[in-house]
Amino acid sequence: MSEALSDTRVVLINGARQCGKSTLVRGVAKDVAAEWRDLDDPVARQAAVSDPAGFVDFPQLMVVDEIQRVPELLLAIKAQVDRDPRPGRYLLTGSSRLLGLRDLPDTLPGRMETIELWPFSQGEIDGTADGFVDAVFAQGPELRHTTGVSRAGYAARLVRGGFPEAVARQNARRSQRFFDSYVGDLIARDIRQLSEIERSGQMRALLRMLAARSGQLLMANGLSNELQLSASTVHRYLALLEEVFLIKRIPAWSRNLGNRAVAAPKLAFVDSGIAANLLGADARGLVRPGSAFGPLLEAFVLMELGRQLTWAEERVDLFHYRTKDKVEVDAVLENRQGRVVGIEVKAASTVRAEDFRGLRHLADRLGDDFVTGVVLYTGDQTYSFGDRMRAMPVSALWEIG
Repeated sequence: MSEALSDTRVVLINGARQCGKSTLVRGVAKDVAAEWRDLDDPVARQAAVSDPAGFVDFPQLMVVDEIQRVPELLLAIKAQVDRDPRPGRYLLTGSSRLLGLRDLPDTLPGRMETIELWPFSQGEIDGTADGFVDAVFAQGPELRHTTGVSRAGYAARLVRGGFPEAVARQNARRSQRFFDSYVGDLIARDIRQLSEIERSGQMRALLRMLAARSGQLLMANGLSNELQLSASTVHRYLALLEEVFLIKRIPAWSRNLGNRAVAAPKLAFVDSGIAANLLGADARGLVRPGSAFGPLLEAFVLMELGRQLTWAEERVDLFHYRTKDKVEVDAVLENRQGRVVGIEVKAASTVRAEDFRGLRHLADRLGDDFVTGVVLYTGDQTYSFGDRMRAMPVSALWEIG
């Protein structure tokens, strides 16, 4: 972030509430004479609304926390940086995707760099390197890993999630209360600010349904029928949940392979702890047969990959793949040269040859552009399953440097 401030006029740290944005910004700004403005403070917010130009008039670095509270400030900031184009003028934080805000006056094109901040990755919690994405593109099928993480260990990680407050709480009941309060406050405050919703109960019911569909295709029309809401209302609610970083939609991947790819996105909760809590799942229950362990694990893997893409040296985009014949690959990583890594997620501690069906389908159609196919599973060893096909422990995501 310091590097971004050295050559960019405005830097925006965008991410979920309570994921550590303000703490990170304080660490960067502590050694400079920065002016701090917190728009969660009602007095500061009123001052910003009353006099936007005066509010942001400061010759050195100004930090504006929770900028989505008064998006009109962006016009005043634009005027300031156009008059004085020195880098490092403004450091902003936001808990909503600014590009999604209604009536956004200006997005500072060419003047602002956006950095997305997510809840802690597993490597950040453990103090490891989170280097899987770079390693798999560099080493392909030569990549190997062994682990000591058990199925119970993965279940505990799913329930814990990555919010700093939840990670710090050792008592499961206290963590559950954090998640309950977090979701309740987000609906009552941020979502209501972005868009008037008819009844908060509808939003809560939608969230529970979405949690039960973690890692699955997101079919808005089906949700509309179950909730007895109009399709337009469901689409609006989904957009709001993505704007406040509760859910993420993983787009479908296609390279015009007969135009067979299904366009529906795949759903993942940004934090697995929230999804597990919405389902009333605890770590012990998740390892029992018939639990939601499999879908939650898939969404957990998708979001661990998503986090890594924000710092990986390899420039990579994340997709899923599914044909009309229901041949699918849970995660498709494609770099800017068109090279592809396919990833399947299995909750089992054993892997079968059939688990590679989708990956082999993708490899056959991509040829040399297919780097490798990996089935991430809850066992402890890496095994070869043929040309460019490997089974590998899920923990390779954060234990490989």
